[in-house]
Amino acid sequence: MKMNPTRWLPGTALIVFMVTFSPSLLADEGMWLFNHPPRKQLKEKYGFDVTETWLDHVQKSSVRFNSGGSGSFVSEDGLVISNHHVGADALQKFGDKNKNYLRDGFYARSQAQEKRCLDLELNVLVSIEDVTTRVNVAVKSEMAVEQAFLARRAVMAEIEKESFDKTGLRSDVVTLYQGGQYHLYRFKKYTDVRLVFAPEQQIAFYGGDPDNFEYPRFDLDICLFRVYEDDQPAKLQHYLKWSEAGVSENELVFVSGHPGHTSRLFTVAELEYVRDQRLPYALERLHALEVLLSSYSARSDENARRAKEDLFGVQNSRKAYIGELAGVLDPKLMEQKQAAEKKLRDAVAARPELKDAVGAWDRIAEAQKIIAENARRYNLLEVGHGFYSDLFVIARTLLRAADEKPKPNSERLREFGEAGLASLEFQLFSEKPIYDDLEQLTLADSLTFLAGKLGYTDPLVQKVLAGKPPQERASDLVRGTKLRDVAFRKKLYSEGQSAVDAARDPMIELARLIDADARAVRKSIETQSEAKQQAHAQISKARFAIEGTSTYPDATFTLRLAYGAVKGYEENGAQIPFQTTLEGLYQRGEEHQNQPPFDIPPRWLKRKGRLNLNAPFNFVSTADIIGGNSGSPVINRDAEFVGIIFDGNIQSLVLDFAYTDKQARAVSVCSQSIIEALRKVYDAGALADELTGKRKRK
Repeated sequence: MKMNPTRWLPGTALIVFMVTFSPSLLADEGMWLFNHPPRKQLKEKYGFDVTETWLDHVQKSSVRFNSGGSGSFVSEDGLVISNHHVGADALQKFGDKNKNYLRDGFYARSQAQEKRCLDLELNVLVSIEDVTTRVNVAVKSEMAVEQAFLARRAVMAEIEKESFDKTGLRSDVVTLYQGGQYHLYRFKKYTDVRLVFAPEQQIAFYGGDPDNFEYPRFDLDICLFRVYEDDQPAKLQHYLKWSEAGVSENELVFVSGHPGHTSRLFTVAELEYVRDQRLPYALERLHALEVLLSSYSARSDENARRAKEDLFGVQNSRKAYIGELAGVLDPKLMEQKQAAEKKLRDAVAARPELKDAVGAWDRIAEAQKIIAENARRYNLLEVGHGFYSDLFVIARTLLRAADEKPKPNSERLREFGEAGLASLEFQLFSEKPIYDDLEQLTLADSLTFLAGKLGYTDPLVQKVLAGKPPQERASDLVRGTKLRDVAFRKKLYSEGQSAVDAARDPMIELARLIDADARAVRKSIETQSEAKQQAHAQISKARFAIEGTSTYPDATFTLRLAYGAVKGYEENGAQIPFQTTLEGLYQRGEEHQNQPPFDIPPRWLKRKGRLNLNAPFNFVSTADIIGGNSGSPVINRDAEFVGIIFDGNIQSLVLDFAYTDKQARAVSVCSQSIIEALRKVYDAGALADELTGKRKRK
């Protein structure tokens, strides 16, 4: 979820967690697999029986946005709801100097007016298959680590291709429990996705930075799309029926979404790397980018429009990492992690049948040390921090596709596997706008960053800069490339290496300059990651033997089920209510004289008299969420849509590492306020009728 903190409040103490190696989960903890739901916990605490029919319906009503985020089907005619900030990428690409959809919003009053997104892919999970045995059998115990990595990559590619050839569905082998299990996820893919409705950004992100990651909130953070098949709205069997009753205090609710990444099963050595190296490096880079993009945006309204989504992403990432760093800098949290690790290691050492796991933690520490030594070069060259440019990404994809596609599927870099090529091509041939001035700015800045981190005299830096200052080099590259032309990209991609080589495109040649070094450092990182994965698999096996299997894996941007109660919390001696109302929005605006970022959009001021000001607006729950959950539906026991996740409060910042329900809360838009706004603010009654099942929209 893009639920990132705006700032770290010095007066807010981090929650103290009770962390043990035992599966005695805390309250409503868990991002659960749909093929391994928390049946016992739900039955014991809430008296709720999870049926296979209920799970299947919720699973197939849930949607993953491959641009980052979650959503759900909410009508039989393919209507999808997510957050405005999840849809922002698509909104940004629609815009130009004459029309700013991200800022001003959009409403298609008929299906004929719905705008097709340029490169948005939505995935719906159809099935899950445990392929752990097949993956593990392919990796022999006598293999060296590098051989084991290649064998694991090969068998995963083989499984994915077999599945894709058999079913036609997108097929991904997902690593769970850091290598303890492997599951094959099959997805139905939608690439004809059309924008139906988006409010103004000012009401979607009301309060801006001061209110971000805070609660109470007053945001209509929603966006509606429709999926099409054969140029007609998709006809769906599974979608969430709309609840016009919303939620009540202490009610059980569920969240079905795609949490991106958590680190709750990390060893202490891995957490120390996160604390001492990964997060400080990331924050350094993000602070510089924020200044760069803010300065560019301040020069004109058009610049601000062009950079809006990039700047928002940088700011959100920076805020999230500040929160994560605060967590791992908390001595109490680290002490508890250390105590939990020691307790598990002692338990493993006491059981001879678990002897293979005894040295696993040390092997992870050794591999993590090598990763740390190579991380800077890996981030600069392979991740691309030294080459911040859409055109460079296109160039590298074309260069590597020419090299990888002729290889056997099992030997390719993972992103070029047969099962995923259609999605790769969909992005590669996108008609999204590319702005030369912004490309030159970000590329020049990242080349400067590259030289600063590796040193100006580094031989690779010298080759990259080619005797020119970064600004001049970036200008030459951007002005000289032909890769803006999608037809040119398609020609190079289809004709392969000879065409790519003959093109002599300067951006492709830049990618070629660093490719050998980038591949080499990638190989080193992947080899050490394989060593960690093998050790983690041994730890997972030992943990299962000691604790049983009634636990959940770290998040992997795949579908998970969370649950919790709708309830407020106490902060600084005050009781924070479980929900806000539309009236609270107008009170908030009056408190700040309707000045930015608390200015209420003119349409909302004009229509105030029409609204039921007592209607619930936002609410909080104890559901266990993290980044990637943005846009996840919140549903009740009857699988009815009662709200949509859009944020978390400041106390949820450290949920990457451990769960608490004392104050940490998931923040949602309530179903009632969505309908109230559509009918009375946006004159979108036909859309509200479709959502509530009153009639179809044409």
